[in-house]
Amino acid sequence: MPHAHSPLPTGASSRRSVLFGAAGALLAPSLLPTSFASAAPKPKKRFQFCAFVKGVQSLSYDELADRMAELGFDGIEATVRKNGHVLPERVEDDLPKLVEALAKRGLAVTVMASDVNSVEQPHTPKVLQTAAQLGIKRYRLKAYTYDLKRPVKQQLQQLRPTVQDLAALNRELGIGGLCQNHSGSRYVGATHWDFDRLLQGIPASQMAIAFDIRHATVEGGLSWPVYFNLAQERLGAIYVKDFRWDGRKAYNVPLGEGKVDPRFAKFLLASDFSGPISVHVEYLLKEGVKENIAALAADLKTLQGWLADS
Repeated sequence: MPHAHSPLPTGASSRRSVLFGAAGALLAPSLLPTSFASAAPKPKKRFQFCAFVKGVQSLSYDELADRMAELGFDGIEATVRKNGHVLPERVEDDLPKLVEALAKRGLAVTVMASDVNSVEQPHTPKVLQTAAQLGIKRYRLKAYTYDLKRPVKQQLQQLRPTVQDLAALNRELGIGGLCQNHSGSRYVGATHWDFDRLLQGIPASQMAIAFDIRHATVEGGLSWPVYFNLAQERLGAIYVKDFRWDGRKAYNVPLGEGKVDPRFAKFLLASDFSGPISVHVEYLLKEGVKENIAALAADLKTLQGWLADS
């Protein structure tokens, strides 16, 4: 069952105490190495191609860095979450090691996939502080979900303070959150219009959108350009993957073999977006590392071909 968002604070004073209590703790001197933040390469290209590493996170940090560099990626979308490559409770010890291994190969953590979606979660301050101090600029939030037995507008209104408090913490730390659009009736942001309402008034530097063309096509069909148009003013990352329909069910396939329109590359190039494009291989997760690495290489080549031909 999809994970619902964390319980909301009971009032404004409760939210403020949670936020400023967390922020106050973050101002304490850090024992983290300071060299890694400057070691991450500065982007020199319009797009930074990164690999979502869920399917290859059994590799050691050094092995992962070697393989991703060999494939031609600029960085990775790291999994810093439950059952991830870095566990939230070990983030202060292990995330610096991952960043160091990548930096030795000229790579960076361009996006951090996390379980964060509220300042009230036990590991949120520690995870975000550690990432910010290591020079990581973006993290993906864990998705918010609806209770379809209740009015959606009411739920969005109730969710606003939670997102605003998290955005304020992002501002304090100098890191940006990314809300990914998923497909499915329970997900906040599946139709994009609710993201537009939820994030209204919050600067894109604090809370942006990771636009997932696969999920946008599932939900929008021929109208995916409308969703992309709506998201453009706060684009923080692009997620690329593909799917086909099997009856009423969408299942994942290699990029270029499904319903995702290659014309998306033209829309992307015509936009003002510059930043990470994350390649997601969701169709081989039960296979081995070798198969997933080969799939990442193939999908990256397809994506680069789309961009070159546009």
